[in-house]
Amino acid sequence: MITLTESAATKVADLLKAQASSEEGLRVRVVGGGCSGLSYEMEFDHPQAADQVFETNGVKVLVDPQSYTYLAGSEIDYIDSLQGAGFSLKNPNPKADCGC
Repeated sequence: MITLTESAATKVADLLKAQASSEEGLRVRVVGGGCSGLSYEMEFDHPQAADQVFETNGVKVLVDPQSYTYLAGSEIDYIDSLQGAGFSLKNPNPKADCGC
């Protein structure tokens, strides 16, 4: 399962409304790249037939089967502080972290 904190769900819902599009959820995926070999991407998208679909605080999270093997158990948060604002993905599964 992949979950959104309340603040992340609120921000995603606000962004979906602001775009006034028919997108149905937040797609989270793992792609090649980054200093540890993999990185995360998030975008708005429609569910695909093979997707894992999770709903947290009224927002759907869409994950393809390959990405789910890396993301199972993750939590997405939205942080808005004096240092900046953005989404943070807490993943309990990585074997290595970025050192930079």
